[in-house]
Amino acid sequence: MKYISTRGNAPAKTFTEILLGGLAPDGGLYLPEQYPQVTRAELDAWRNLSYADLAFAVLSKFATDIPAVDLKAIVSKTYTAAVYSNGRVDSNAKDITPLRKLSEGVYLQELSNGPTLAFKDMAMQLLGNLFEYALAKDHAELNILGATSGDTGSAAEYAMRGKRGIRVFMLSPNGKMSSFQRAQMYSLQDPNIFNIAVNGMFDDAQDMVKAVSNDHAYKAAHKIGTVNSINWGRVSAQIVYYFKGYFAATKSNDEQVAFSVPSGNFGNICAGHIARMMGLPIGQLILATNENDVLDEFFRTGVYRPRGTDHTYETSSPSMDISKASNFERFVFDLVGRDGAKVREFWGKVDAGGAFDIKDSAYWNELSKFHFSSGKSSHQDRLKTIREVWEEYGVMIDTHTADGLKVGLEQRRPSLPLICLETALPAKFAETIQEALGRQPERPAALEGIEDLPQRCEVMDADVATLKAFISANVPR
Repeated sequence: MKYISTRGNAPAKTFTEILLGGLAPDGGLYLPEQYPQVTRAELDAWRNLSYADLAFAVLSKFATDIPAVDLKAIVSKTYTAAVYSNGRVDSNAKDITPLRKLSEGVYLQELSNGPTLAFKDMAMQLLGNLFEYALAKDHAELNILGATSGDTGSAAEYAMRGKRGIRVFMLSPNGKMSSFQRAQMYSLQDPNIFNIAVNGMFDDAQDMVKAVSNDHAYKAAHKIGTVNSINWGRVSAQIVYYFKGYFAATKSNDEQVAFSVPSGNFGNICAGHIARMMGLPIGQLILATNENDVLDEFFRTGVYRPRGTDHTYETSSPSMDISKASNFERFVFDLVGRDGAKVREFWGKVDAGGAFDIKDSAYWNELSKFHFSSGKSSHQDRLKTIREVWEEYGVMIDTHTADGLKVGLEQRRPSLPLICLETALPAKFAETIQEALGRQPERPAALEGIEDLPQRCEVMDADVATLKAFISANVPR
């Protein structure tokens, strides 16, 4: 299988060729030339597989240049290790992403059983092992550059800490994450981990990462790669969530389901879109935003209008405080019939600080074929949802999951079972849980007192030259 750029001006490459990079040379994002199709016979055969075996089956369709025996070993190492043992699920259990039934036809898919208590762990741990495998084969090194609004950074750092030949430079918005999220990242003392707190919002940090990635000479000289959701390896690993959730919620592959996904950077729901394109019977993909509703606005009006960082709200679901959704370009590429020139036209407007509008074009009529619905949630909405779920079911959910559940219940078609993808454990957002419930959330014993540990990070302004100088000073030449 070969991978092409959403902007149409980059050579096709294999899975391992794009694994260690981020943006394509033309500034676009990689996608398969064609989505692999899953047959009914395969769905039947996959229905009762363990998570590890299902991940191998799905990823075998994308990583076709990795020998099957090697991919099997990498996947087995990732999904049977004790990294998924935070107290809710046995690390060797068949279902490391179990469904929790709230009511008839309404489920939460638990995705926060990894070391940093966030849905990204399941994909990031795999990515860490894939990186180590690819680098070892070439006796190479990699300097990972990423930006995080909260969960990506810690998931990446815990997946890459101690990995041979890998350093991580992770940017985060200074003072904008929860105290628990900051402690998870900044308390790491591993010599290959570098935390950088940027004076600004997440979008400022993300723009810095893109600017470095688009400096091809610097990127090559400093061996820069990425683990943000723009990395195709991460998106492909998240596709597995949807197959596992679907099988757990249904008895037959004749049924359809709805997935509700809290969405900031469009990475997780992009994986759901791809799973549906592969043939998974998803009847509805429900996108939930917080007050930063750029994506909801697009699906309601046809206008994609990223906000400036001065118009990005700080909310109680901070991992979604994003106004430029990096992965959205992948979906738009499919929406416009994989026309790279049209994507270049649209993102030329976006990169210039503008917007694009599909309402009066044929693309607006095409949009319905992708089965998306959307909605937004506010601070008061998420407090209300957290309280109701706790009072009715005795289940404590985090702020982002509350956004997903609120919008999912509003938007779902009644005939479809609803699966809301969990974002994180409530422990990561204790301040809002205290406000909603008047009590502190439980946290795994290993993470008690994490805020009291010594923390180290470099604070810098949103300046690309300063970032490059910092990386250069910390990378052996």
